[in-house]
Amino acid sequence: MKGARLLAPIAVIALAAVVIAVLAGSLGGTDSDGGKRGKGGGGKAKTERTDEKFYTVEPGDSLTSISNKTGVGVNKLSQLNPELDPQALISGQRVKLR
Repeated sequence: MKGARLLAPIAVIALAAVVIAVLAGSLGGTDSDGGKRGKGGGGKAKTERTDEKFYTVEPGDSLTSISNKTGVGVNKLSQLNPELDPQALISGQRVKLR
């Protein structure tokens, strides 16, 4: 009984640590160039306005980050890619830009 009383708080702390690690990794990790992701720029976008027809999804990309990199609005990206699940973008996946 005493062991269970000690095990429960340890399990809660371990779970909290895992959740924090996952959130930190998904929100503030580094991109493929080693720079920090997030607001404020710092790194040069691949293309500001693009004449390309497709964008290839990179690790950590979201529909918003693709929009920021390409200059194509999120709504337009959604219209052009109705089969695209914005919550489950996969590295290497191609996104239509026009």
